[in-house]
Amino acid sequence: MGKLANKVAIVTGGASGIGKGIAELYAKEGAKVVVADYNLAGAQAVVQAIETNGGIATAFEVDVAVNAKMLALVHYAINTYGTIDILVNNAGIMDHNEPVAEIQTEKFEHIFAVNVYSVMYGMRAVVDYWLAEDKPGNIINVTSIGGLLTGVAGTTYTASKHAVTAMTKSTAFMYVNKGIRVNGIAPGGVATNIASTMTDLSDFGNSRIGQVAALNPRIGQPNEIATVAVFLASDDASFVTGTIIVADGGFTAGLL
Repeated sequence: MGKLANKVAIVTGGASGIGKGIAELYAKEGAKVVVADYNLAGAQAVVQAIETNGGIATAFEVDVAVNAKMLALVHYAINTYGTIDILVNNAGIMDHNEPVAEIQTEKFEHIFAVNVYSVMYGMRAVVDYWLAEDKPGNIINVTSIGGLLTGVAGTTYTASKHAVTAMTKSTAFMYVNKGIRVNGIAPGGVATNIASTMTDLSDFGNSRIGQVAALNPRIGQPNEIATVAVFLASDDASFVTGTIIVADGGFTAGLL
């Protein structure tokens, strides 16, 4: 029996990269997984792979930046599988390494909507459900080493991930006596397709960030983050809440 047997999990941004790795490993460990993504075809492909390997999963198209869509996602999981035990807020987007002088307001607001508002929407929806049903629950927010220090991304992305770190710790503290655990994972550089969206990079921002990036010993793989997500979702982590686990291959060991 897997570590997540009989659990129901939502994974946002589940169509690719870290989210895909988490969804697949959760299913392998026995969870029923709702693979949620803006890219429905990609989410369906992940579900098909999970089912081929004997797992249970379903796909759901969602724009995480819209509260009503996140509520619909949570309701879908409950209606489909009878409950929700685990929420993984993984969906996120990068900036273009801009310093503050180059930030465009519209882009700033969009990044915060995807990276920060979505996390709040998702957490609020599942916590409301768990409190109403007097059930325990588990939230895992995929943040970033950029949510713990500066110098690895642009100002907007860094600010958004610091906000996720703060929300993670605050929510864990607030509900520690309700059986609700809330933790975060702060990956370093991981081989995903998110970098392909980073076009038109800021020359000045890149020149500054490059000095820190040169210290990175290697790029991680999605499955290396997924194993941490399994630990946090399992009973092995029953005494762990309000923590951000850094998974970066030692990148920030000399920086934090």
